[in-house]
Amino acid sequence: MKNEISKQSTKRILIFSIAYIPFVGGAELAVKEITDRVNDLEFDMITLRFNKNWPKFEKIGNINVYRISSPKLFFPFAAFLKAIRLNMKRRYCLVWSIMANRAGYAALFFKLTHPRVKFLLTLQEGDTTDYPKKRAGFIWLFVGFLFRKIFTKANCVQAISNYLAGWARSMGNNDCVEIIPNGIDTEKSLKSVKSKAHKVENKSPRIIITTSRLVPKNGIDILIEAISILKKEGLSGEIQCQILGSGPEEEKLKELTRILGLSDEVVFLGHIDPEVVYTYLANADIFVRPSRSEGLGSSFLEAMGAGLPIVGTAVGGIPDFLKDPADVGADKATGLFAKVDDPNDLADKIRMLVNDDNFSQTIAWNGKKLATEEYSWDNVADKMSLIFSRLC
Repeated sequence: MKNEISKQSTKRILIFSIAYIPFVGGAELAVKEITDRVNDLEFDMITLRFNKNWPKFEKIGNINVYRISSPKLFFPFAAFLKAIRLNMKRRYCLVWSIMANRAGYAALFFKLTHPRVKFLLTLQEGDTTDYPKKRAGFIWLFVGFLFRKIFTKANCVQAISNYLAGWARSMGNNDCVEIIPNGIDTEKSLKSVKSKAHKVENKSPRIIITTSRLVPKNGIDILIEAISILKKEGLSGEIQCQILGSGPEEEKLKELTRILGLSDEVVFLGHIDPEVVYTYLANADIFVRPSRSEGLGSSFLEAMGAGLPIVGTAVGGIPDFLKDPADVGADKATGLFAKVDDPNDLADKIRMLVNDDNFSQTIAWNGKKLATEEYSWDNVADKMSLIFSRLC
């Protein structure tokens, strides 16, 4: 009898996410890091089965993952129908959409047909906020009002940055918008810093590293052009740029590297498992990503936690944690801002860090302190637990 009461009182959350492990981006990593730390709730997930060799069901960490075979376009409907069937057995107190995309539509459909079940929307988007409208084209005339309802029907919106929180409010949700950023693995970050302490001082070449998907929004083409400028100024042999990641722009970026004659200065390392990225950070000197848009920028935080000075752009959620010397003074700065789409300005910022070790070390120390003290996954999970408890 006791077990039956316990089962009935267990609170369950259903997650809608287009992708999940083994696809791992910032959003998917966040879901796993959070749910692994929340043990008083049960989590189910509906996601796409991109590969027929993947199991239709498996338990990953604290999540029961249900993969459905469906064209991406029809995921909202297929996931909604799957959710109805699961809810008959599992009785969810909350549905949780990871981003306001097709997963958001699935959660919206469920909320409209199950109004007593709470709806949590997480915003992790890295593109500009007008991207959904641009991508939909003329179809927006038919789906735009539904897209807005994803925001207005959500009982609460969790945004990973002030930038995305502003988007939620502009879409009509002024009742509950919580800013809870993504986190970093502070233990691995501190190990990276310790490893870095054993590097030979003033070693050559200085390693400039970037970790990102090779897509236009991350501005890797601007970084390559900046390296070309630095080479022409005589820094050839003194710097090497390591690009970690893969994506649709890979061949285009490699061709740009060939055209600019940077085969020795720019190295493409391809996809690197998240567990191994910290090893590369430990051996690097400067982190650079000249983003054109950014929801938050977890890669920046990881690099800061690993003790690297960073150069970014003042877009999206990056200003939440990157403070430029021009705004707060050199003693409080956590990084440098470069102008968007400006390789000359980016080259100037990189040169500042290469030529001034004391300045570089001050920025690195400030960034490490901020990242490890305020952006740990434990803190993030605690804050998310409060939202789950309140909604359930």
